[in-house]
Amino acid sequence: MGTGDGSDRTPPPRADGSGHHVPEGQAPEEYGDHRGRGDGDDHEHRSRWPLIAAAGAAGLYAGVAIAVLGTETGLVPPLVGVALAVVGAAVLLAGIGGWLREAFLLPARDAGSPESRESYVSTTLLFLATDVSTFGALFVYYAFVRVGAWPPAELPPLVGSLVAANTAILLASSVTFHYAHAALEAGNRRRFLGFLGTTLALGIVFLAGQAYEYYEFVAVEGFSLDSGAFGTAFYGLTGLHGFHVALGVGAIAVLCWRALRGHYGPDRDTSIATVSLYWHFVDLVWLVLVTVLYVGASV
Repeated sequence: MGTGDGSDRTPPPRADGSGHHVPEGQAPEEYGDHRGRGDGDDHEHRSRWPLIAAAGAAGLYAGVAIAVLGTETGLVPPLVGVALAVVGAAVLLAGIGGWLREAFLLPARDAGSPESRESYVSTTLLFLATDVSTFGALFVYYAFVRVGAWPPAELPPLVGSLVAANTAILLASSVTFHYAHAALEAGNRRRFLGFLGTTLALGIVFLAGQAYEYYEFVAVEGFSLDSGAFGTAFYGLTGLHGFHVALGVGAIAVLCWRALRGHYGPDRDTSIATVSLYWHFVDLVWLVLVTVLYVGASV
């Protein structure tokens, strides 16, 4: 019901040049609202970039495995693995770059049909499913390390106040991200911005805490990547997780930038939903990592 001053009137829709009508301020072809060309029919858009990134990750880790196998057994030339790893890394970076550009940088709004939103969420879940195998491979390697003599001589004091604080910080960031999304769906912009900014800050603090932990282990304890098989497993797992957190922090920073520009709303939350899934996944992996690698190694 109008207030009489015309401030709550909705502008009339405008044509996009192909017979479609789109809301004022929304480009005809945006994230989650990609339209077919030529026939005027709407077509659901599914991003190919998560699949490309997953294929690149598979090539990268397969190449590393082949290189190690070739070095240890001589069954295959190690250079074959190195070449495959380089190509896989390039494809992975191209996939991640294209995904971020398509999903977070190009669109002026996050509006679109529910079907299009679900397509992006489903491809994100597919990407995370492939990421499980990446972490799983390193956890299998760690399991083989545990089969040998235990505990290793180079085992540092893993469980302490620092890892407890880092865990609390990362878990708190998942909570703030959840409430940020809830505030967006409720139309509370100020609360949404506050919680989203807090999530970004907590992610940065976690990365700083992990960097300080590495400094303590290397400079004070003398525990490094060269400290036997356990050192390789420890820094491989925590480094891979830290890389995922860094990617998540970058994505959340883009979300904050777009949020300040008013790009999100209750019906424009696709980017928020997909990055939220990724961030919760990263937090879950950290809990498993702390349980298995930190606490488990000390038992």
